[in-house]
Amino acid sequence: MIIKNEKERANLIEAGKRLARVMEALKTKVASGVSTEELDDLAEQLIRDGDDSPAFLGYTPEGASRPYPATLCVSINDEVVHGIPNESRKVLKEGDIVSLDFGLTHEGVVVDAAITVPVGMVDEHAKKLLHATENALSAGIAKAIPGNHMGDISHAVQEEIERAGFKVVKELGGHGVGDFLHEEPFIPNFGRAGAGPLLKEGMVLALEPISAEGKAAVTVAPNGYTFRTKDGSRSAHFEHTILIEKDGARIITG
Repeated sequence: MIIKNEKERANLIEAGKRLARVMEALKTKVASGVSTEELDDLAEQLIRDGDDSPAFLGYTPEGASRPYPATLCVSINDEVVHGIPNESRKVLKEGDIVSLDFGLTHEGVVVDAAITVPVGMVDEHAKKLLHATENALSAGIAKAIPGNHMGDISHAVQEEIERAGFKVVKELGGHGVGDFLHEEPFIPNFGRAGAGPLLKEGMVLALEPISAEGKAAVTVAPNGYTFRTKDGSRSAHFEHTILIEKDGARIITG
């Protein structure tokens, strides 16, 4: 999506505010003993209460054999992304780290965001993983300036994750968003500064650093959606929808 007028901009900003409110409500419900299906039900209820639509529910991404069956992706520990919350019973427990990833459609505008949160008390390495990945998102956003290149974002994300001693999951990355859930361009979380497409004012992008404690090689579960680390190491995932404005990026879903 390229924002062309004030009405589009206002709808985008409102969509982001609505998603952020739902995310905050979900974050407060993460606790030991809570099932992933409970979180999914709450997310759908809150989105529909605002007369909006879940962007993930029923969506069939390129290469998928079936529509996604839930509102939320809930990915626990070694689940990297796209953990399905409502096809088998999964209950959060103390010490887990859990990624909540979802989007909504408001007035025809799609926004997307993710956060990884601790369940109760977690170990220091998990805290470091979450901190590094969230910092990587901030570093990428800081490079989303008109005149920069996509590689500037990618390089900043990679540098932040690797500086902290973790690995980038290279198979996955960010994307354009706004008119549809997934649009061009694909935004890798690794790369060379100064490379790639030019960033322009009005672009709407979903930046999403994804990191792993271990080797970062991934495999896809039999459900066709859930990525897991091959070595069983934990993963973290943070995402914001941003709008590139004249003086830099505006976080839409914050």
